[in-house]
Amino acid sequence: MLEELSIEGLGVIEQASAQFHPGFTVLTGETGAGKTMIVTSLHLLSGARADATRVRSGDTKATVEGRFRLADGGSSPGHGGDPVVEEILESSGADVDEDGTVIAVRSVNADGRSRAHLGGRSVPVGVMGRLTNQLLAIHGQNDQLRLLKPEHQRAALDTFAGSSVAGPSDAYRAARDSWIEVLDELDARRTNHRELAQEADRLRFGVDEIAAVDPQPGEDAELAATIRRLSDLETIRAAGAESREIVAGDAGSVVDGLGQVRTILETAADDSLRDLLPRVSEALTVITDVGEELTSFLADLPADADELDKLLTRQAELKALVRKYAPDIDGVIAWRTAAELRLTEIDDPQQSITELENAATAAQAKVQDAAAALHRRRKTAAKSMASKVSAELGGLAMGDTTLAVDVAVEPAAADDRLAIELDGHRAHAGSAGADRVEFALLAHKGATPLPIARSASGGELSRVMLALEVVLAEPTSGSIMVFDEVDAGVGGRAAVEIGRRLAGLARAHQVIVVTHLPQVAAFADNHLVIGKNSGGGRSRRQHTSTVRTLDRDERVAELARMLAGLGDSDTGRAHAEELLATAEGEKQDRDDS
Repeated sequence: MLEELSIEGLGVIEQASAQFHPGFTVLTGETGAGKTMIVTSLHLLSGARADATRVRSGDTKATVEGRFRLADGGSSPGHGGDPVVEEILESSGADVDEDGTVIAVRSVNADGRSRAHLGGRSVPVGVMGRLTNQLLAIHGQNDQLRLLKPEHQRAALDTFAGSSVAGPSDAYRAARDSWIEVLDELDARRTNHRELAQEADRLRFGVDEIAAVDPQPGEDAELAATIRRLSDLETIRAAGAESREIVAGDAGSVVDGLGQVRTILETAADDSLRDLLPRVSEALTVITDVGEELTSFLADLPADADELDKLLTRQAELKALVRKYAPDIDGVIAWRTAAELRLTEIDDPQQSITELENAATAAQAKVQDAAAALHRRRKTAAKSMASKVSAELGGLAMGDTTLAVDVAVEPAAADDRLAIELDGHRAHAGSAGADRVEFALLAHKGATPLPIARSASGGELSRVMLALEVVLAEPTSGSIMVFDEVDAGVGGRAAVEIGRRLAGLARAHQVIVVTHLPQVAAFADNHLVIGKNSGGGRSRRQHTSTVRTLDRDERVAELARMLAGLGDSDTGRAHAEELLATAEGEKQDRDDS
């Protein structure tokens, strides 16, 4: 519930504040007094776009502050109430006052910049809007125009249907999302079919070329070392042979010399000489090993240069692979492994397309089933909604006029990728279903239904919207409903009936109405008047506006003014007194019943 509203520097209002109470509150005032600024301020608290032109001339900014009482009187998050509201308060760090209220503040600078505060914390405007939109429902003439659009009519039907449509609607959206995902992948695969085939050919050629050479890990480095050695084969052979002859040859080799030294030391009578024996034995072992390695090295050398030619040919094959695929042979081998893996992914693109086509057909069938279930639920709800709204229209001085709610199939275009079959028709699977919901008015029983966009006048559209709000509000309670001149274009008996309906709506909701009709204002529980003060204490300003709550006697005077400008005359007051007494009597009778 909205308890307080303070406005500063907004439009014609220099500074004003008002207290609101449960039930039906009406806002009246002369033309230009600033009634619409009250609704504008609530729109700002709801996160509407900031408009710098709304800042009062000469002021640097406009500020709107609203105090909202939360459901169940929760003094802090987690103490009951709307879970969405609690989540917003907790995530934003907003503080809830001890009395269970939270303050929302929106300021708009003259340069268009805007700031928002919620529960004493600076928050993005969208965060504040999320919270206030959970509490506030603002209805004005723009909402009446939106009611002419099929998508808004469908949303109204779904709101009326409630949980009976919510479940099938969620199931439909999930099935549709899955279908679109498969279709997107199928489109991408079809588009890339040629590219994938060309990529597969390139990869397969590379894999075959590498397989034909069959390189081994590290082979290029080993081959290069071997070729360097064989490039000067005879010189290397001579060096190796000469070294072996010195180390272990038949004539005066190092091995023979060390053997003689060991024999001499073994027979020496001096202990110091014999202490050298282990080191001589160790040197003899090392030299012997060197000789054996030199022998093996000489044995492994090719007998002629033909072996070198073979190695050079192999090296050329490896270099050809390195030039194409990687900096070295190990990289070439890694490229082949990656290419083989990629080929398993894209090989036979047509087979993948066929599999996706089958998956798309199965996903489409699920969407069709979900759309059909949603369609049936909406048609059932449409009959009940039409009956209840028609009953309300009868009470709003619309004679025998009734509302028809038609749930038809939304036709699909010839090239619609999201086309399904529904009730024997080709339908478009939209984000909210495959249904086209249309409200139509029947002037009398048996008349041809005509869409409200073509048949309803401004006053009739206002009453249709009000009847819808009354019906849609039945299952819920506790929200704040704001109506901005919802009674535009009506008068007489219709105005009285609108007042009655708004008063009835206020039994479950806090209802705030901006009106110019005394028949509506008479049914209010609380009456606020927007007054206009010329001059405002500042020569550069034409006037300022104030907001004040009227007592009963003041209400009579205001109603008299609204009654064709009768003013504070005896005749005007008598008419106003009679109107107010009648409305009070009806409300008392209703409360007693």
